[in-house]
Amino acid sequence: MGRTRGTWNTKGTWLAGAALAAVLALTGYAVLSGGDEDSDTASKGGSTPSASASSGPSATYAPPNDWTEPEQWAALPRGKRTDERGSQVGYPHTTEGAVAAAAALNTVSIEGGRDTVDEQLRIYHSYVSKADRSDAHAEEIELAAIQTDKALHKQMGVPAGGPLPSGAYMRSSVIGYKVVNASDDEVSVWLLSRAAQKAGETAKESVDYTRILNALVWEDGDWKLSGAATQRAMGAAQKDQPKIVAPGDAAFNTAGWTAIREAS
Repeated sequence: MGRTRGTWNTKGTWLAGAALAAVLALTGYAVLSGGDEDSDTASKGGSTPSASASSGPSATYAPPNDWTEPEQWAALPRGKRTDERGSQVGYPHTTEGAVAAAAALNTVSIEGGRDTVDEQLRIYHSYVSKADRSDAHAEEIELAAIQTDKALHKQMGVPAGGPLPSGAYMRSSVIGYKVVNASDDEVSVWLLSRAAQKAGETAKESVDYTRILNALVWEDGDWKLSGAATQRAMGAAQKDQPKIVAPGDAAFNTAGWTAIREAS
């Protein structure tokens, strides 16, 4: 599949970025995120998350034509089970298990009958720490997702509340990571994601790359996304924000990313 550099200042791609980023950014966990040319802004909400920096992609990056083999690869473990919302959970109590959980919660697919609300609430209920969950917070996320979904459907020319056009999708998957800090029960990590949008069967796919900081804690036998842990990770993360570059780019190695193989 050919890869193209997205044009994220256009209406269509902005909506795709908003829908994908909202899954985390609207919960307040995207404390440090965005493109290399963005002004990264730290959330100051303490342990209770608040709206954070934009999770926008690199505005100018396009993968090179020549492939340079990544120096570091990892096959992350899978979760032991699938929960009632369809999320993989039950990751090992290891650094790799925490990274795998972070990769899972940043993997988003909005297509067909599955909308932004479905994905936001799935991730919220499956992966967010108990300390950061509340009925009011879940309602806020749902209402914001509804508005994003309405804008997306309008942009694609279909009625709100219905499926996207045939062949249309928005997908985001984690393709690389860089651990910031790791202890037995808390891991912070930079994640590199590939975000793709297609408006229909005959439309051209637009691809961009994003970077986001997550911190997870070991809670009730699994890894959970934590606002307080993310706040603790901010200092070290701000000092070392790896450049947004895809696997296959020589700069991927220079930035210290580890590429992700198919899960083991």
